[in-house]
Amino acid sequence: MDLKEQPLKLYFIPYLAAGHMIPLCDIAQFFASRGHHVTIITTPSNAQILHQSKNLRVHTFEFPSQEAGLPDGVENIFTVTDLEKFYRIYVAATILLREPIESFVERDPPDCIVADFMYYWVDDLANRLRIPRLVFNGFSLFAICAMESVKTHRIDGPFVIPDFPHHITINSAPPKDARDFLEPLLTVALKSNGFIINNFAELDGEEYLRHYEKTTGHRAWHLGPASLVRRTALEKAERGQKSVVSANECLSWLDSKRDNSVVYISFGTLCYFPDKQLYEIACGMEASGYEFIWVVPEKKGKEDESEEEKEKWLPEGFEERKKGMIIKGWAPQVLILEHPAVGAFLTHCGWNSTVEAVSAGVPMITWPVHSDQFYNEKLITQVRGIGVEVGVEEWTLSAYFQSQKLVGRDRIEKAVRRLMDGAAEAQQIRRQALNFQKTAANAVQEGGSSYNNLTSLIHYLKQFRDRKS
Repeated sequence: MDLKEQPLKLYFIPYLAAGHMIPLCDIAQFFASRGHHVTIITTPSNAQILHQSKNLRVHTFEFPSQEAGLPDGVENIFTVTDLEKFYRIYVAATILLREPIESFVERDPPDCIVADFMYYWVDDLANRLRIPRLVFNGFSLFAICAMESVKTHRIDGPFVIPDFPHHITINSAPPKDARDFLEPLLTVALKSNGFIINNFAELDGEEYLRHYEKTTGHRAWHLGPASLVRRTALEKAERGQKSVVSANECLSWLDSKRDNSVVYISFGTLCYFPDKQLYEIACGMEASGYEFIWVVPEKKGKEDESEEEKEKWLPEGFEERKKGMIIKGWAPQVLILEHPAVGAFLTHCGWNSTVEAVSAGVPMITWPVHSDQFYNEKLITQVRGIGVEVGVEEWTLSAYFQSQKLVGRDRIEKAVRRLMDGAAEAQQIRRQALNFQKTAANAVQEGGSSYNNLTSLIHYLKQFRDRKS
């Protein structure tokens, strides 16, 4: 076999958090489906949510539970609900697992390493082995551009993103600690051979692709939406953790509803709102008059809540009035969003949720909490016109910090009505969302922008390998 034709050998090292792991492993599947040999490096409990398939295998290392001071089986950020345990998983993943992963890679080097940007040390490893390194962090290119723009500025909120293609005001400034954590990771990421972006180029937009290249001189390959690698209902239902309700139960409930009549509410896997904020969401939704599916992160240790506990976050008689479905824990999000009854998504603007909503053609009601979410909100509402803002004014350090400013029920009701009441503005937003849905579907088909980007990335990596040999 001619070397040029030989499949690439790729190692993927996803960070141990659902929001990082699921999209990166779906992107790994894109490479495997083109005949390249992919190995995903992770830990045993995380491997359970991954499926080995043709050309894709999973290699595990024991998670250092004892050294990290964590109970057995707690190996993913998704399974913890406080900052201390979050930090312990971070240390285990990025420091304690370094040595075993490095020696595995050194013994049998691949043609390329694709690692989450949390693993900053992969930079040294790839340089030593003289192999290319690609970086993933689960952000949109728009958000990466924004973070780069504010890097050298002291900012207090509200602020305008400096030197940016659009005039964008952010309601709240990122906490200093968050910037101190993220910015060094971005600096190391920019030394790599390029970013892999879980998005399609048309959603980030030509102006941001150009802006990124001009300001960083760095490459970025848009290969998403990653979730579209999953074609069948079963593959979609099995994406991520095991759902706490059956996909059938959700879908048959939705089947009984009119098109665009239900609001889907989810703040991702990591957002723990205080009870009084949940109470405001419940009141706002009830006042809006629209039915809903509401995913509330399971309160670990309070799985069997007493009625008294429930009353702290649900108005009296709320569940009996049967206005919606409350799911405590993991839900089959991709399937729910694709159902025609779902007319809006009240979201924290995490990038996975955003790109899944776009792929399903569902407009968004935006409620960012931390990290890249405030930037994503502006891409959704101001730049692409596929959502409306609740009007959050507080950027917290992480999902475990209780916000000081409650978002009141009136704001929630108003935002829901604005998108669901079918006025001219809502119809325009809905049309725009459906246009982007078509573009997303085309992007991953043969000849689409993401498909072609994958082809050119494979070509780039083969050239690298061939030059070396």
